[in-house]
Amino acid sequence: MHSSGQKTAVERPVRVKLGGTVLALLRLQNGRQVRAKLHQISVTGGVLHAEKPLDEGISVEIIFHLCSTTVRCQARALFPLWATQGYLQPFEFRSLSEKDRTQLQAEIDGLVKSLSALVVPPGMPWVEVPPIEAPSVEATAEPAPVAQNGPESDSNAPVS
Repeated sequence: MHSSGQKTAVERPVRVKLGGTVLALLRLQNGRQVRAKLHQISVTGGVLHAEKPLDEGISVEIIFHLCSTTVRCQARALFPLWATQGYLQPFEFRSLSEKDRTQLQAEIDGLVKSLSALVVPPGMPWVEVPPIEAPSVEATAEPAPVAQNGPESDSNAPVS
């Protein structure tokens, strides 16, 4: 807070959702290795999609390759969240070197730029797609034919 009592706005780093397209390796302090998928990343940390949760606060070495940059540094596991298949495991970087941070920021900026190229800019004409109408179903007075079990029956007819 400033001396005037106003809060200063802290800008959060840009985060990119990768949706599990990048694999990561975690090395625990006991030497065990855990594989996970990188779900979201920023220069301060990220979120992994893991089969099993890690204890909150433990220190791990995280290794992953994003575009042309390989990141290998210490991280701290944060409180895991249950997901429909496995867990979302947030983490924060603890010893990301300035060189690695700069390279990671450049890769994230490149991903954001390439994704923003897919968004239609304001003022661009939109192509309006007409709504798709469902085919109408009319009730018939005659019942549907029923397959008979006999020589003239259709062998591809469903069996009841």
